[in-house]
Amino acid sequence: MSQDSTHAQSRSVGVDDTGVRRQLADGTEESVTWAELSAVVIRVIPEGPWKEDVFIMLAGADGKGTAIPSGDPAADALIERLQALPGFDNEKFIEAMTTDADEAYVVWKATTTDS
Repeated sequence: MSQDSTHAQSRSVGVDDTGVRRQLADGTEESVTWAELSAVVIRVIPEGPWKEDVFIMLAGADGKGTAIPSGDPAADALIERLQALPGFDNEKFIEAMTTDADEAYVVWKATTTDS
């Protein structure tokens, strides 16, 4: 889930019923399915306003995932989908999106139903 190297710049981001895929400029792909999604973190880096400074980080149960820049054209559809997750913390999300603090905000974590 890299977010700041020039090789990690997005070429395209897809959000669908399966999950989220980010095609990187170097040809590699990062992805996470909705079924495997374990956490959503908003990562704020004090780089703005001239560089991307907010990333939506999606972690999968397998430790893999992706980081989507909040300025990406697909971010609105992604945010809408994430806000529908049960237990999504909208207050913390708003706080994260309106700060310039160098911080990570956990806005959703999967609940385990194992007994």
